[in-house]
Amino acid sequence: MNLIKLGDSRELLKEVEDNIVQTIYFDPPFNSDRNYYLTPDNKIGFKDKFEDDESYIGLVEPMLVECKRILKPDGNLFFHISAKDSLIPMMLCEKHFSNTQLIFWKRSRSKNNVKSKLGACMDIIIKCSNSKKPKFNPVYQKLDDYYSKNSYKNKDDRGNYALGHIVYTKTQKTKNKERLYSLDHNGITYEPENGWRMSKQDLEDLIKEDRIHFPTKEGANPYKKIYKHESKGKPATDLWDDVHSISMGAEKREWPTQKPVKLLERIIEMSSDEGDIILDPVAGGGTTGLAAKNLNRQYILFDINPDAIELCNKKLRR
Repeated sequence: MNLIKLGDSRELLKEVEDNIVQTIYFDPPFNSDRNYYLTPDNKIGFKDKFEDDESYIGLVEPMLVECKRILKPDGNLFFHISAKDSLIPMMLCEKHFSNTQLIFWKRSRSKNNVKSKLGACMDIIIKCSNSKKPKFNPVYQKLDDYYSKNSYKNKDDRGNYALGHIVYTKTQKTKNKERLYSLDHNGITYEPENGWRMSKQDLEDLIKEDRIHFPTKEGANPYKKIYKHESKGKPATDLWDDVHSISMGAEKREWPTQKPVKLLERIIEMSSDEGDIILDPVAGGGTTGLAAKNLNRQYILFDINPDAIELCNKKLRR
């Protein structure tokens, strides 16, 4: 199912079946009281001006209600908004979803042309679901120089490695009795009082592969060896400062509020699997569809703007 359709998403979403969409990326107007055009001479874009907050809610909330209906039980919706305009979206997300998490996207560096206020460089992406365990695939960010320099100080014949915890701390004490076991190694018994993070069999397999670091200090716990050359990066946090806006990259801007494809690929990769359906009810320049296509997902793109739909069709045919 790959679908691009022109129309009001408040109505088009009603045509989508219940519980079939895995991921929704929702990047509606921000209620910023501005108009957005590609260039002063090119009127491709949209008006982001509303009479009042109720008018804005009247646009956004009906879409959220329908999005909630069509999401799979473990599906996620990502509501993208500027930090400045985030209050109403956050209230609506809390109203309609039981599980929300804020992701902070640092879209740009410092702004040298701002003289009378703090420079705005942060957007907020509200990750929403109605499941205690929504779909999540680990994604990674590039190792920063400090982390890379200071974390991989240990070395063996395989290479430089960092230390990964394999025992629980006091505040994380396991309730799984199978993780409360002792390990004998080179005449020393290790029996962490709060339990191990892995099964005894998995731990013994890592020992056979020489992937466990045993400390020389008496009373210290062993660690897992995390090799630098095998690292995918550091597990992503809720601060995304490694993906920059279109204006700072090599992508061609074809829509005034276009987001980088790398940002959409991260969102889609972390919240869906190949073959899943990804939906964007305010598709704009079609970046969501392109990211879904790149990752072998299906897509549904809606927009009320004919220019946006023309651009989506053009982008997805390339």
